[in-house]
Amino acid sequence: MAATELLIEARGRELAPGFEVRRILPYAGRRHVGPFVFLDHMGPVEATAALADVRPHPHIGLATVTWLFSGEIVHRDSLGHVQTIRPGELNWMSAGRAITHSERMPKDPPGGTVHLHGVQAWVALPRAMEESEPFFTHVGTDVLPVIYDPGARLTVIAGTAFGVTAPVAVPSPLFYVEAKLAPGAEVALPDDYAERAIYVAEGCVTTPDGEVGQGTMAVFHAAAPIRLRAETGALVMLLGGAPLDGERHIHWNFVASDRALIERARREWQDGLFPKVPGETEFIPLPPG
Repeated sequence: MAATELLIEARGRELAPGFEVRRILPYAGRRHVGPFVFLDHMGPVEATAALADVRPHPHIGLATVTWLFSGEIVHRDSLGHVQTIRPGELNWMSAGRAITHSERMPKDPPGGTVHLHGVQAWVALPRAMEESEPFFTHVGTDVLPVIYDPGARLTVIAGTAFGVTAPVAVPSPLFYVEAKLAPGAEVALPDDYAERAIYVAEGCVTTPDGEVGQGTMAVFHAAAPIRLRAETGALVMLLGGAPLDGERHIHWNFVASDRALIERARREWQDGLFPKVPGETEFIPLPPG
């Protein structure tokens, strides 16, 4: 039996004129892996504020997980946090019942642009936490656990993997790891989670079923032992966790187990009832539908 359940090729999505990301999740054949319901790969791109600024917008029912390989993003939210995100630093923002935030380029970067490259994931909150109080956590590079194997540097961003646990409390069992692999390096995927996948951001790796190249996610069967080998230098995100406690609906920036929660959020954003980001006056209008 093949170890690989599905291969997903990233699809281009234009977030703003000239600024395209590659969307991996959700996908028609696989809407989530564990609690991960959304994954975007942004860049690499020479970004300016005019190109890549994301104006204030709302979220419910999820936690955003921002991870950069290069560049900087300035996060501002309706709880009053202002935080610059840099490579190797984790931003975990739990929306709960309602939060608003913006993601902008730093002002006056050297040379006028930022070499932006990273991934953003959404983790669906369990039903019992969908309407919890929002919160924001930033974790610096000196706090996240890092594991070194021959030719491999593994940063445990969130959850538990390889015998260590990242410092941010997660809402359900999961793992999220950045793997930097030299040519010929090997790493085994954690085998104590029912749902597991990899996303190759750079390079190429070999799985038990063959090569997985840049811009591709491989989703694996639960019982299959998975060992990756880097055929070139590779940058790979390892992710997964326990199955969700029921299906999730996704509309725009809203995630919920009940469509009524999404309809309520749509009305509240349209009516200006979401909390505001201090110091911000712009916002992204509610899209049709």
